[in-house]
Amino acid sequence: MSTTDDKQRSLHHANERERIKDQYLVPKNERPRSSARGLHHTALISSDVQRTVEFYQGVLEFPLTELIENRDYPGSSHFFFDIGNGNLLAFFDFPGLEVGPYQEVLGGLHHVAISVEPNRWEILRARLIDAGIELAEHSEVSLYFRDPDGARIELIADPLGEMYGSHVL
Repeated sequence: MSTTDDKQRSLHHANERERIKDQYLVPKNERPRSSARGLHHTALISSDVQRTVEFYQGVLEFPLTELIENRDYPGSSHFFFDIGNGNLLAFFDFPGLEVGPYQEVLGGLHHVAISVEPNRWEILRARLIDAGIELAEHSEVSLYFRDPDGARIELIADPLGEMYGSHVL
């Protein structure tokens, strides 16, 4: 593709974003209250329960809070990590199901962004480096990396409801 095509596509997408924003984005003081109380948990898939626990609890310092059998798939585990503020990151393993490696697909997960205090962000950054985890750092507040099964995780030092200094909530 030529640079001209890229610029035209970019302009089209910018115009489309503005159209959608104008149609649906209500000013904060006029927005209705959400029908949701919050994110109870996000569930990812694990190929190895122990390896996942060692990574999320051992490296990222997210305490394991429960490990039970998955009610939907006998022999499978469902386990949870505390990611603060009453939120959980959950996992399933599906032994014998051969679910294959992580991949991004339409309707699938791009990444999970977890807010951490700035001083904790620095500590976790060092722990990830010490563990040999490949990182991509953006805007001096975001770390992107992959968990043992390839899911993309972001640690962001911005407070909940903010992104790169702008309020998004």
